[in-house]
Amino acid sequence: MTGTEPRHEQVNEALELDVRKASRKLRHGLISLTILVVLVVGLLLAVPGLHDVAHKVARMPAGLIVLAICLEILSCASYVIAFLQVFDRAPIRFGARVALSELAFGAAVSLGGAGSVAVGALMLVERGASPGVVVKRSAVLFLLTSAINLITLALAGFAVWFGILPGTSNALLSLVPAVVAVVAFFGFMALPWLTDRFVPEGHPGHLAAVARTTSETVRATMEVLFTTDWRLIGAFGFLWFDIGVLAVCFWATGHTPPLTTIVLAYQIGYLSNFLPIPGGIGVLDGSFVGMFVLFGVAAAPATSATLVYHAISLWVPATWGTVAFLMLQRSRGQPVTLRPPREERRAQRHRAV
Repeated sequence: MTGTEPRHEQVNEALELDVRKASRKLRHGLISLTILVVLVVGLLLAVPGLHDVAHKVARMPAGLIVLAICLEILSCASYVIAFLQVFDRAPIRFGARVALSELAFGAAVSLGGAGSVAVGALMLVERGASPGVVVKRSAVLFLLTSAINLITLALAGFAVWFGILPGTSNALLSLVPAVVAVVAFFGFMALPWLTDRFVPEGHPGHLAAVARTTSETVRATMEVLFTTDWRLIGAFGFLWFDIGVLAVCFWATGHTPPLTTIVLAYQIGYLSNFLPIPGGIGVLDGSFVGMFVLFGVAAAPATSATLVYHAISLWVPATWGTVAFLMLQRSRGQPVTLRPPREERRAQRHRAV
């Protein structure tokens, strides 16, 4: 027996323990999510001041609700495409299941975007992927989806401020968010240049190592973002289809604010999702409704649209992702064969033609 075998066994035991812990978290998260949804429904029925909201929700056309659900399914599918772009060599079926599992944890467990990506990284490492590569690519995936958020926020804010699209003329609700998004986006883009200039290779210290690692991740993210690849639609579709769900929910109430208002309120309101509440129930809803009221939207349709949107955006990925996670658990221990590098696949297709 070699000296490395005990260490491999210890690593495998630790991974198995982490996966079991993740399974328990997902189960408890789904239970908590169900309880919170029941409480919200109870409040709608019991509190007299919320009867108007319950009435609007009950009268929403079934066809529009189905359309909203379809858009959420497209949002989940788009995330799978984005995942497979970043993890280019992962087998498609396996990679899709990991991506959907991340969405389930993001919806049902209080993890946030980075935390749910970390769960996917755990499942990749469990199947034999290099931890260093997985951590780096997971960070790229998180930064890529975050960059799309910043781009969308900037476009909507500037479009409203300059009068290109309808919306509020309040600078605090249009210009300021757009400027913050631009500063954040280009600030991250400048990190590699700043690191090369002020933290040269070989510079000692923990902070220097963190700066260089972060810069490498930003470079890899920019490469994905600015490379011509049809799969980039996945990163955009993941966000834009989800915003579309909220827009359709407003349409179902009979009161549809300008699309830019929906985009801006959505982007700013989602900042509350960093709070550790399962599914963001209560916190995200209150944040959304508060933002829409600030944008001049009436409280009743804003609350109705937000509640229906939130239910759809939670239960579609939670259900689909839980099924994917259970399928992954059934195939545990089966080796994962990486796909050939992209250049090699292109050459194979060229020879086949």
